[in-house]
Amino acid sequence: MVGAADFVADITQGGTEQDVTLDFKVPDPSDPSISEHDFNQQIDIAWQVCDRFDLQTDIWRGRILRAVRDREKQGGDSRGTGFLNWLKDREISKSQAYALIELGNSADELLKEGLLNEQAVNQFSKRAFVETAQAAPEVQQMVTEAARRGEQITRKEVKQLADEWTAMTSDLIPETVREKAANNTIPTRYLTPLVKEMEKLPPSHQDTLRTEAARNPDVDTLKQITSEARYLSKYIAAASQVQTIDPDIVNLEQALEEALRVGCLNSTADLVNQATQLEQATAKLYTAWRRLNKLAERVYVDSGESTPQLRALLSALGPLTNEIIEIQLGNANSPATKTVRLQVLGEIE
Repeated sequence: MVGAADFVADITQGGTEQDVTLDFKVPDPSDPSISEHDFNQQIDIAWQVCDRFDLQTDIWRGRILRAVRDREKQGGDSRGTGFLNWLKDREISKSQAYALIELGNSADELLKEGLLNEQAVNQFSKRAFVETAQAAPEVQQMVTEAARRGEQITRKEVKQLADEWTAMTSDLIPETVREKAANNTIPTRYLTPLVKEMEKLPPSHQDTLRTEAARNPDVDTLKQITSEARYLSKYIAAASQVQTIDPDIVNLEQALEEALRVGCLNSTADLVNQATQLEQATAKLYTAWRRLNKLAERVYVDSGESTPQLRALLSALGPLTNEIIEIQLGNANSPATKTVRLQVLGEIE
């Protein structure tokens, strides 16, 4: 399949057409003469044929459903009751129906634009076709060119092309890097994760990372910048959620700059992220502790001397219902076992 970087410079054309057929044999799973590799290969081919046949079926189902819906719009009420009843009679959900209609519309649009012919549709798996219909026009052209040449189109290939095209055309990638990606000096697979991470950042941080990439347009720099962008976004997202951090006391932006300067951004981002998780875990712990005490009290009131095992259960759970929660970490019979005690002081008004 044509790569996004190649497509920026040139779009090749050509094509052979291939018909979908259901004339295939499913390999005998009990045949010892078929190797594991050959068995899996035959299964994959059979599955792809069924997938493409299923695509053709669903496209036509979408067209049929669209016709029924539009007919009901002309003669029925404005709420589409007739169409919904038609779906109900055939045990088709409304969401499933409109997904099929969208698939039919996508097929008609691609055919109308001349991007596909009926035979080229057979080269797609169902999910790949849906992915193509939702992609940018340039990606659609790349994919349909490959389909017309007789290449089998999978969802993975369409998604990869879409990601590459986004990366190659993103303003977040400096021109020097795009040029190297276009001539394959830098593989485009390094651009996609960089763009995804940089999109999560504020413009000021985007500018800083973009400048760094322009200054050193090489693979090592892109990998480093991607890592920095990932930890930057993690830090920014987590820092705003930590209630313990008072913005009047701690300047989070300056703390971030200092972490970058001394080279401990990764640890700082993980530190803030762990703080967020600890706060959330503490809130869940306190809520669960109160709930446990209320339930234990209810069971105690409802039970009595006639329920010794129930009272034994309550006694066993005592270390978890007291103000000092006591739990063991590790196997009880292991010498490495540790006992942890947490004291619940209650709510502060």
